Amino acid sequence: MTRDDASPSQERTRGAALGLPADGPGSLAGFGQRAGAFLIDAFAAALVAGLVTAPDLPRNWSLLSFGLITVVFLLLTGQTPGMRVLGLRLAHPRPGQRLAPWRGVVRTVLLMLLLPALVVDSDGRGLHDRLTDTAVVRDR
Repeated sequence: MTRDDASPSQERTRGAALGLPADGPGSLAGFGQRAGAFLIDAFAAALVAGLVTAPDLPRNWSLLSFGLITVVFLLLTGQTPGMRVLGLRLAHPRPGQRLAPWRGVVRTVLLMLLLPALVVDSDGRGLHDRLTDTAVVRDR
């Protein structure tokens, strides 16, 4: 039975528990956006590794280049090249400060394992983000 004067939905907004807006800049990025950024970064890492190992295939060197590119860019700019292309950035507990090196390394290692990124909470944050107290948010 529905009523016209019923109270608004009690559903929790994504990111509300983190103090993030429901939409627009600063809101949590969706899975598709995060996966797209990951794919762009993985492709860039494969290209870099391919340039270093040419004429041979890069094999596991692309995993190493992915890790280095991700950590360096997260520490220096707060976003990977893929995040920048898609208008995303990494938010962490102390806004306005740089990401602590341990957070960047731990987050990247877990992301490279892939499975922690697929284990998500009700906000859609992966295990690698929950363990490092970070979140991928929209930058624009």
